[in-house]
Formats: sequence, C-alpha cells, structure tokens
Amino acid sequence: MRKVSYDMFTKTAIPALFKRHSVKLDPVKYLAAAHVFPMRVNSHVANDLIDWSNVPEDPMFQLAFPQPAMLHEGDLEMMSSATREGVSKVELQSLAEVVRKKLNPHPSHQKEENVPKVEEEEMPGMQHKYRETVLFFPSEGQYCHAFCTYCFRWAQFTSVGSAQTFKSGNSQQLAQYVSRSPQVKDVLFTGGDPMVMPAPVLRSYIDPLIADTGPRHLETIRIGTKSLAWWPYKYLSEPESKDILKLFSDVVQSGRQLAFQAHFSHPRELEHPAAQEAMRLIRMTGAQIRCQAPLIRHVNDDSKIWRDMWNLQTKLGAIPYYMFVERDTGASHYFAVPLERALRIFNAAYSGLAGTARTVRGPSMSASPGKVGIIGDEVIAGERVFVLKFFQARNPSWVGRVFFARYDPHAFWLDGLRPAFGAKEFFYEKEYSEIVSRVNEGSSGQMQI
Repeated sequence: MRKVSYDMFTKTAIPALFKRHSVKLDPVKYLAAAHVFPMRVNSHVANDLIDWSNVPEDPMFQLAFPQPAMLHEGDLEMMSSATREGVSKVELQSLAEVVRKKLNPHPSHQKEENVPKVEEEEMPGMQHKYRETVLFFPSEGQYCHAFCTYCFRWAQFTSVGSAQTFKSGNSQQLAQYVSRSPQVKDVLFTGGDPMVMPAPVLRSYIDPLIADTGPRHLETIRIGTKSLAWWPYKYLSEPESKDILKLFSDVVQSGRQLAFQAHFSHPRELEHPAAQEAMRLIRMTGAQIRCQAPLIRHVNDDSKIWRDMWNLQTKLGAIPYYMFVERDTGASHYFAVPLERALRIFNAAYSGLAGTARTVRGPSMSASPGKVGIIGDEVIAGERVFVLKFFQARNPSWVGRVFFARYDPHAFWLDGLRPAFGAKEFFYEKEYSEIVSRVNEGSSGQMQI
C-alpha cells in the first residue's frame, strides 16, 4: 500500500477549503458553527470521501463539517456577527461557551451515575454502567482522526482539561480494578478514538489486561473506533502499522477476543479500497469487527443506505451490530429522527437483508436506565403503542423485558414517551430511582442488584 500523508484541517482551514472545492458556500456561517462545535477533518475525508459537487447536501460533508443549522437561529446570528467583526479569540470562546451550556453536553447522566468508586475514591477515566462491561478512556486517545458533527461526546473536544473530560493514563489502575471485579467480562477502550494512539501507548494499556498476571475472568477487549472510516491507513502504510496488527494478534493469542466496534455511518466509507484492505488485515489477526452507528438526519436517514451498508459489511466479513438513536445532546434538533420514523427505516432495511446480516439490533436508545430498543408499533387492546425492550440495563434482570409506551409520532427519545394502558410509570422507574439514590456507593455496574 502506497504511503499516504495525513494532513489535518481545523476550522481555520474552512475558507481555503471552500475556495478550493466549493466557492458557493459562505465560510462565515460555517466558521460560526465550528466555533461552537469541534471540527477536525483530514485529507482522506476531504479528498476521497466528500463529494464536493453535491455540497452542502453531501452526507460526508454533513458528517464532517459543522453545519450552520446546527445552531439555533439566534445563536447562529450571534456567532456569525462575532466572526465577521473579528472579535478576539477570548471573546469568541466566551460566546461559544454560552451556547454550549444550552446543549446538554453530558447526556444520560454519565458523569453522575457511571463512574465507579473504590473505597469511596472515584476511578478516573472509567465508566461501569453495566455489570459485565467497563469503559476506559485513555488520556492519549481523547481525540479522533476526524470529528463527526453528531458526536455525543462533542463536549470533550471543546473543553479539554475541564470537568467535562473523562480520561486516565493509569493502565495499572485499570487492570487492578478489573481484577477485583469478577463480574466484568469485557473492557471497552473508547474516547475520542483509542486508535489515534501510537502502538506502544496502546500496548501499555492492553498488556496488563492480557498478561499471565492479568484478570483471568476477562474475556473480551473491545476498541470503539472510527479509524477504519476516517483513517484506514493507520493499518496499512504507517511506520507502526505492523506493530498495531501484531498487538491485535497478541490479544487473540492470549485467549481473549478482540472486538473492533467500528463506526461506519454511510456505505461510502466502506466502499473505499483502503478501508476494505484495512478490514481484511485486521480480520487476519483473529479480531472480530462489529459495526455500529447512529441514525442521523441529513447523513443516513434512508432505509436503502442502511440496507446497502449492512449487506456490504457482511460481505466484507464484519458483523452488523447496532443502529442507535441520536442522543439528546449537541445539535440533536438538527440530526435527530423521530422514533416512529427510525423504526420504519430500521424495519425496511432489515427486511432486505440475508439471514447472515440480521445480527443487527435497533433502533436503540442509550438512555440512563440502559439500552432501550424500539421493536414494534402495534395496536393492543385498542391502543396504539410502541413496543420497547431492554437490550442492556443497569439492572441485569431488566434485560429482555418488553414494555409499552403510548404511540407518539413526535417523540425523539425515551424521556419523551409515556407509559401505555393508563400506567403511571414504566416498570423500571422506581427501582432506577433507588439505584440513583445509591450513587455514592459506586456505579450501577458495581452494585449487587
């Protein structure tokens, strides 16, 4: 594979990029959005993935460049005026922070409810929401090869070093925590994107988990990454590409499964030859690639897109895993799709899949109580209802439970739904409140529930 140079573009490059590729776009409005939301685009995205003849509608452009309509009208005007007037960086930052605080920067109470404690001390850079799974945010992996405009962790890339940021550089503390938590079966490295880290740094976090002295009950190491889409050359032509693949092989040779949680939002990302070759090499190490993405208006809110994407993933040896509902954070007013439409898109795409591709679940809301799937729209006892199901939950006994919400074509998220059949609350609500009341004891994944 030929050597490809990684060139990074931030918001300051917007005028030059538009001048080169699309002079019809007003850079001021896009700069206004990029002052509020994080922007990082690289040469692979700009040169190979975006169809500049179709901007601003092009889905890859929508995915990579903060859009003016991601700001509410008054905020867009305020940020655009400040940009045109050339106010200082400090003043721009101050205005941007005012806007960001209105955008629910940490949805699903992840800061308050998910952080584990040992002897009343919080474990930095960890979340332990579900019994079997620990999330770890390595300090060196808290950015990405490029940023997605819909990212639900967008706040971490705009307030680095603030209380908004999850991160830890303590690999030994991670191994020790997992060792003393026999219920934990898998560790998910997340971010940001752990695959921005150099091979030796990534190995420094993984080796303590797979060493002979590491936790024997740990079965799977997962890596949540967009790198196969945003920068597949990480595995092909960089000086450390072979070292990365060797690390993956070492995980598999240790007897654990290495699962890539690959974020593919559109078939175009998968169609690129570099992405397909990177997937082939990763699979040759024995690693498994599971694919997931949220349903995003302006990017992939069409059943044919999902059907084509899931079929191609399966053809390439990957496993379609999840369709997520866009979280209630950031520019959700711009990207979110009503639950009723999300279900129709999922079902239409699912019906066009071969059995080998029907491994996917969704549409799923990663809400505070757990991952809640919308699995049906039915009329029961004369009432039209959404049929809901826990795919994952703070209390493992909720998993698989089916429950019902009143049909609401305008609902976008779990908190916009109401119980069906005259019930005052959903079956889990009282117990969920009790779990939250015990948060000082630790996270729900630690509790004996």
